[in-house]
Amino acid sequence: MAITKAAPPESGAETNAAKTTPPEHGSGRRLNSQLVLTLVLVLMVLGQGPIRGALAAPVMQSWMTVFVAVMVQALPFLVLGVLLSAAIAVFVPASFFARALPRKPALAVPVAGVAGVVLPGCECASVPVAGALVRRGVTPAAALAFLLSAPAINPIVLTATAVAFPGDPEMVLARLVASLLVACAMGWLWLRLGRAEWLRPPAREAYDGQGRGAAFWGSVRHDVMHAGGFLVVGAMAAATLKAVVPEEWLRLAADHPVVSVLALAVLAVLLSICSEADAFVAASLTQFSLTARLTFLVVGPMIDLKLFAMQAGTFGRGFALRFAPVTFVLAIAVSVLTGAVLL
Repeated sequence: MAITKAAPPESGAETNAAKTTPPEHGSGRRLNSQLVLTLVLVLMVLGQGPIRGALAAPVMQSWMTVFVAVMVQALPFLVLGVLLSAAIAVFVPASFFARALPRKPALAVPVAGVAGVVLPGCECASVPVAGALVRRGVTPAAALAFLLSAPAINPIVLTATAVAFPGDPEMVLARLVASLLVACAMGWLWLRLGRAEWLRPPAREAYDGQGRGAAFWGSVRHDVMHAGGFLVVGAMAAATLKAVVPEEWLRLAADHPVVSVLALAVLAVLLSICSEADAFVAASLTQFSLTARLTFLVVGPMIDLKLFAMQAGTFGRGFALRFAPVTFVLAIAVSVLTGAVLL
């Protein structure tokens, strides 16, 4: 009996100890975090001389220039895409898409591809919008066709292309045709071979019981924090590669037709230039053929470093690892064929 009477207090004591342990453990983590932050700040102050010297190096200046340029170009259109994504998620009823798109997925793909003309932004804006379309019940094949076409065939991009190539107006038509063909082909290919488990849009917070205004801004905050982080990672990778790739390689590649096409395709991926500005970069590469520069303009808005990172964050890494390589190869093939016919 004595043992049974003593057991409850011991159990209660253990329970109380268990209850008090987490706060002490959490307090230790907070103190450690503050100590680490303090040490980092002290080291930065003590080492500010070497840090300044490193930042003044030409390689670092080139890195920072490319990083800031990518962020400045992409961030406004990312915000635009986030706002459109939130508006679609909150204000547009799911039944709208059922009425706007054909019921047959095979027909919905080209319709969604042509609809890309209505989004006046770059690839950073199309990713969150495509994610919102999938969440609203649009067939993934159509949403992916929209994702690929919107950055390349909208009026702003086509106008910029016409301005950049005043002596080659056929470049505008070639870019429009090649980009739309790739977008539709990838949509149909996904419809044929894609699997549901490969496409995993991120879970969206529930805003039930809130007003539309609160739901809208809650959705905006979620997408900015989510997609913005991947944009930073992609911009850092693009800046790193741009700073270490020798310019002489471009001159050597331009002398070979096949190599020049592949070189500009790879360069489009590495540079990660916003689709509103890539036409002017392509126009400056006068040592390359028009077909090679068309490949640069078609590949860039569909797959580059920052876009791959954003696609992986929005739809899952498994999706990006399958979707990006196929898009890359198909974009090169279609660009070469289109260039042979139109340029």
